[in-house]
Amino acid sequence: MKALTNSGLLDLWERGSNVHPLDRALLSIAAAEPGTSYDALADWSLGSRNAALARLRRACFGPALAGWVACPQCGERLEFSMDTGMLLEEANDAGRELVVDGRRFRPLTSRDLASIAAERDERDAARKLLRRSCAENAEFGEEELGAIGELLAEADPLAETLLGFSCAACEHQWQEPLDIATWLWTEVDARARRLLHDVHTLATAYGWTEREILSLSEPRRALYLEMVQA
Repeated sequence: MKALTNSGLLDLWERGSNVHPLDRALLSIAAAEPGTSYDALADWSLGSRNAALARLRRACFGPALAGWVACPQCGERLEFSMDTGMLLEEANDAGRELVVDGRRFRPLTSRDLASIAAERDERDAARKLLRRSCAENAEFGEEELGAIGELLAEADPLAETLLGFSCAACEHQWQEPLDIATWLWTEVDARARRLLHDVHTLATAYGWTEREILSLSEPRRALYLEMVQA
């Protein structure tokens, strides 16, 4: 997957700034895969979607993910880093159909998540997702919700990525979900704001257009900014 150009990244940022995070994720993939329709992307398995987002993030911002989390037990700050390649190792396994007790389940999609966006009760949301996923009309008991949910996660391993942590201060161990869609959008937002700041600074100093400024290479634009701000 190719990296977005500066103009393409700003267009994505402008279109995605005021929409739901689910839509932002699909808009991001559509920007990098212009031949794929938005409706088709909405029906991709979550694992396939997340793999595409990881590839786009790698292309635009590099392979390393670095961040920090706070220990829920004592509040200690833990820094971490990982390579997006670790996510993509399982990309070929995304989206397998599942059969449980003769009932067929397809992987969950962004369209499925959109259908429960307004649900307040987690159990009701889980039950609704299973009904949408199941090819047969079926009802699900409390025990089945968790059991089938775990099997669906195994069948589409990139649908949810959990990172394990161990606190050096209090030895508490826990897991945190890695939301690659949110991570990518945070970086898109930061890059877009920096680019627009660069445009404002150089346009004010030299009278150049936005198109001219965005077409500059990173090193050349940085040097012009350095001279303006000297």
